[in-house]
Amino acid sequence: MVLTGTIFSYFSIVLLNFGDFSRYVKTEKDLKLGNLNLFLNMILFSFLATSIVVGVDVVFNQKLIVVDQILTKPMDIIGKLDNTGLTVFALIFIIFSSLSTNLISNYVPTQNSIINFIPNNLDLKTSGVLILLIGFIAGGLWPSILSQIGVINIIDSLAAFFGPIFAIIVADYYLVKKGKVNHKDLFFLRDGNEYMYSNGWNYKAVYSLIIGFIFSFSLLWNINFSDIKSFSWILGFVVSFFIYYLLDEK
Repeated sequence: MVLTGTIFSYFSIVLLNFGDFSRYVKTEKDLKLGNLNLFLNMILFSFLATSIVVGVDVVFNQKLIVVDQILTKPMDIIGKLDNTGLTVFALIFIIFSSLSTNLISNYVPTQNSIINFIPNNLDLKTSGVLILLIGFIAGGLWPSILSQIGVINIIDSLAAFFGPIFAIIVADYYLVKKGKVNHKDLFFLRDGNEYMYSNGWNYKAVYSLIIGFIFSFSLLWNINFSDIKSFSWILGFVVSFFIYYLLDEK
């Protein structure tokens, strides 16, 4: 369940920032190749992860190492094996995998979002430095202050919005707009602009967002659903997706 929710969240972030990634591609062929590599990478990663988990469980049984359940986290596995050489080797791979994952799902989307907000004052270099400084400050304060005052709860609550936001964007582009974008209306304010909606507010999207957030937030924080809380993203996505589509059909 956790793996399913993680994969959904990962590809949701990539899809939401598709424009930011594709702007650096020179040809459509390269774009398709890059998309294919994402899926091949996920298949290879899943195969290796499954092989390692199953292999470690076999080793534990052979060495009569007792575990309460099958270990899936690298640090838990390393702790049980108690092998210095293997620990160093595994940590190197963990560092590389963390860097690559955070680069795709955290750094690039954040950098482009910041530039889009302040395009006249920021570029790739200055936004990168800004992210670096914020990251160092947040990382330095996290163990002693931020984690102690419940910031993670605030972050989880805000994350409940992301599934519904993702759903509305996908439903609007693929089902409502049929994959068509009016670039003139998108970038130039004029009378009859189709993106102005009601005084600049798309109330159908707002209603869908709020309702989807309620479902996602409830699943995330209701103790009775703790076993499936990793599906809060998916639940929020499904609810907002169908509500937005049905509201637009009326």
